[in-house]
Amino acid sequence: MERNLFKYIWRYSWRDQVYILAIVALLQVFYFVSLDLPKRIINDGIRGAAFHVGDTKLDTLPFLEVSFGPYSWLHIPEVTLFGGFHLDQMQYLIALCFSWLFFVVLNGWMKQWVNTSKGRLGERMLRRLRFELYDKILQMPLNHFRKVKQAEIATMIKDEVEPLGGFIGDAFITPAMLAGQALTALYFIFSQSIWLGAITFGVLAVQMAVIPKLRVKVRLLARQRQITARALAGRIAESVDGAIEIHTNDTSNYERADIVDRLGKIFLIRFELYQRKFFVKYLNNMLAATTPFLFYLIGGLLALNGKFDTGKLFATINAYKDLPDPIKQLIDWDQQRQDVQVKYDQVMEQFSPDGMLSPELQSLETDQDVEPGTLALSHLALTDDSGARLIEDVSLEIPQDAHVAVIGPGASGKEHLGQVLARLTVPVAGQLRYGERDLTQLPEAVTGRRFAYVGDESYLFPLSLHENLIYSLRHRPVRARGYEGDAQRDYERRIREALRAGNPALDPAAEWLDFEGAGLSDQAGLDQRIKELLAEVEFDEDVYQFGLRGRIDPKRDADLAAQFLKVRATLRDRMAAPGMTALVDPFDPARYNKNMTLVENLLFGTAVGPVFAQENLADNDYLHGVLKSVGLEDALVDMGRKIAETMVEIFADLPPGHPFFEQYSFISADDLPRFRDLTQSLSRKGAVVDDPVDRRHLVALTFPYIEVRHRLDLIDGTVESRLLEARRAFAANLPAALRPSIEFYDPAVYNAQASVQDNMLFGRLVYGQAQAAQKIGRMIAEVVDGLGLRPRVIEVGLDYNVGAAGRRLSTAQRQRAALVRALIKRPRLLILNNALAVFDDLTQRRLTERLRTMMGGAALVLITDNVALARMFDRVVVMKEGRVIEQGPVKELDRDGSRFYELMGNVAVAAE
Repeated sequence: MERNLFKYIWRYSWRDQVYILAIVALLQVFYFVSLDLPKRIINDGIRGAAFHVGDTKLDTLPFLEVSFGPYSWLHIPEVTLFGGFHLDQMQYLIALCFSWLFFVVLNGWMKQWVNTSKGRLGERMLRRLRFELYDKILQMPLNHFRKVKQAEIATMIKDEVEPLGGFIGDAFITPAMLAGQALTALYFIFSQSIWLGAITFGVLAVQMAVIPKLRVKVRLLARQRQITARALAGRIAESVDGAIEIHTNDTSNYERADIVDRLGKIFLIRFELYQRKFFVKYLNNMLAATTPFLFYLIGGLLALNGKFDTGKLFATINAYKDLPDPIKQLIDWDQQRQDVQVKYDQVMEQFSPDGMLSPELQSLETDQDVEPGTLALSHLALTDDSGARLIEDVSLEIPQDAHVAVIGPGASGKEHLGQVLARLTVPVAGQLRYGERDLTQLPEAVTGRRFAYVGDESYLFPLSLHENLIYSLRHRPVRARGYEGDAQRDYERRIREALRAGNPALDPAAEWLDFEGAGLSDQAGLDQRIKELLAEVEFDEDVYQFGLRGRIDPKRDADLAAQFLKVRATLRDRMAAPGMTALVDPFDPARYNKNMTLVENLLFGTAVGPVFAQENLADNDYLHGVLKSVGLEDALVDMGRKIAETMVEIFADLPPGHPFFEQYSFISADDLPRFRDLTQSLSRKGAVVDDPVDRRHLVALTFPYIEVRHRLDLIDGTVESRLLEARRAFAANLPAALRPSIEFYDPAVYNAQASVQDNMLFGRLVYGQAQAAQKIGRMIAEVVDGLGLRPRVIEVGLDYNVGAAGRRLSTAQRQRAALVRALIKRPRLLILNNALAVFDDLTQRRLTERLRTMMGGAALVLITDNVALARMFDRVVVMKEGRVIEQGPVKELDRDGSRFYELMGNVAVAAE
């Protein structure tokens, strides 16, 4: 990228700039005419000076006459092309006024067009700049990310280049337009009076000389503000990433102190910036106001003495009215120019580290032209940022069907070797070849498809699990998406605009999955391959559980919903068996469910949206109206009062955070004082609750009550019958507008808002039954397997969102997902860089055996701290202090006196 901002702007936008500048030049002609017309309106239209030629008064004057000449030196007489319209003085005045209005409107419309055009140009260039900066991120060496904070990089692309977008459109057009407007007005003033022109020029010269110098300090302060704000963003990101360390070490107040100090520095910088900025503005306004004062004084005296025409004085003052603003804006533009150049330089500095990948390495290519071969390292060396050697003089060969284990003590350099093999870091010396080709020069179309790498901490994108697993197949668009009608026109418009902004014509909605590269033919084959790999890495049971907790849309997946309803029917029959009826309390529209909360029994359905959400029920008018209509409100108020009295008595001496607050989740520790006051007030004036707000609060206390769990003897058979009556009234009288806000439980209908497991079970586990969840879980699994639906449940589980950085998964689950992602593209070389370290020893052995089987005739490199795993491989490489000290077949190295034998002995001793 260009280091100079103006060169960058001109390089990519000169055609648009030239076109708009031509319109700006034409605009000055119309502007000059609009300045001259007020003088003619006063002198010729109102005073009628043009109608008096000597002592003769003319009745009419030609309007819009078009002529040229005479040119005596060319012997050309005056030639009239159009004689115009002959108008009397009144008509002439009206014509001049409307002409002035026409040019004012035309001038304003052209300014609006210029501003819109340069705004579009600026946004297009900002889009180009942001894409190029993001492109640079994808080309940065990995070691650079250890020196910068992700929040700072994101802030630079999102916020710090934002002012550049506004300036890019102004870079050439704004100074041209403002300077043209100022020079036109200044020329007009000089044409009216040389003295008034000289005064104007003198004041402008002072402004142009003094104001920029005063703004130098303002510019420096603005730069300091930007740097400190960026550092603040990075520091806040550190607090988020280090939240565990902050809490476990009680350093939250230290962190607050640091933020307070940083905010104080930013405040002082910004306050001084405001002081200087507004002083400069005050001085500029004072100088701008001085010139009209001199015009009125000097011009007025000249007019009184008959030495200056009042029409000219009016026109001069009118022209100057438009002069200070463009001059001020020119000064502002110059300051902005320097500011954005500083920002541009800072951004370029951050996005131009050493070791950037060549753009050609990430081109949209295939890997068909590269023959697979041996991965050979010859006298390889790698250093860190300080120049310390991480790997030194490493030479080894990995045939395309070899399975190699790399072991060594801590700081042996084996982890760095794994990154070199994956081409994640580039060696500083030696050769790295793949077959006959230099691996460091091969495009990612080869390394990203033939090689797979899994480190000790795998990253997952905040998408569904399925999207993360197939991420390794999204190399390039293999087939365009078909658009029709308006969608096709919108797509073509987006592509045209992307190309004009220098972005590639890539459509994320196209088909990006490389089925052929994965050895598959269609989506069905891919789905089957994912399920097989999930089983191989022992991840299928976890995904099955995700599926049970997941949801489906019965309208979109009607067949699957019908299959799950079959599971419901089968489970209902199985739960009728002796010993099973006491485990689940089924949903029955005609029966009160003792293991559901009171309000769940009332609604008997799942909320859709916020209207009937649990946290909003206390203020739900319709629900309270139903309770009142069936005469249940007073009973629930009394029940709520008893709950409040009991809770206040139980929690009176308990500290916040006591387990009872969670078990009896009616009143939080924060709300306890309010209910204590309420119960005391009721005890003084009797049990009658008149205040509507208090009544609602007490009714809301009953909503989470479950008799079999809380055991306060508040719900008997009579209350259950009245609650069932309220349930029926709630459903029968529900307004049409509220019907989409709840989905009722129906034994014959799949509930879209409930999980798959809840739909299958269609009931609640009975509270207090030992191992009820485990027994029911095994029963559900048996039924699902019996109906052959486990693969379908796993498909639902693949839609599970893994959260930011995959944090909704455990570390082991993230590693299993990363293994599937690596294996699904059928790599010719799989590099596992301590990828199995999170698993126990037996799991590591099982996974290693399976991985060796799956890789078959392809290469596998396992870098591990578990020395015992090395016995399972064909060859072993032993490293120490960045060097390879032994390598060869296991049988040759497994002898007394070898370093490998020594490491194995240490493992045996540790095991004993």
